[in-house]
Amino acid sequence: MTLKDRITDDMKTAMRARDAERLLAIRGLLAAIKQREVDERIVLDDAAVVAIVDRLIKQRRDSIAQFEAGGRADLVTKEAAELKVLEAYLPQRLTTDEIADEVAVLATTLATELGRPAGPSDMGKLMGAAKAKLAGKADMGIVSAAVKKVLAP
Repeated sequence: MTLKDRITDDMKTAMRARDAERLLAIRGLLAAIKQREVDERIVLDDAAVVAIVDRLIKQRRDSIAQFEAGGRADLVTKEAAELKVLEAYLPQRLTTDEIADEVAVLATTLATELGRPAGPSDMGKLMGAAKAKLAGKADMGIVSAAVKKVLAP
């Protein structure tokens, strides 16, 4: 069963249970998936769906920060509920130490390819490789911090 099928089944379950908050979050996710499929005329695989879920989670976190700054506790609660629903569709996340280990391996590989030690000017290359390998498995903010630490002189 694909992730998209699981999300659709969860929507049906939420409809039967009359769980309006969960249903709203799942419908928003399915709408984002469908929009991308229609725009690009493709059928999304699980990795692309995880990328959409990641993007929606980032939007929810940004909204929560803005609503907290504005003193809107009611909207913070609503966004936090949607965030919790969306997080259920992400694969198991890597720990900070596991991310650091993966980035170190990628940096070593990059240094071998370049024929010299990787430095701060190679951040884009290393981030590209890290994003390709760790997309959906890790928070990219933590990955970026690990890359900066590895490339620091």
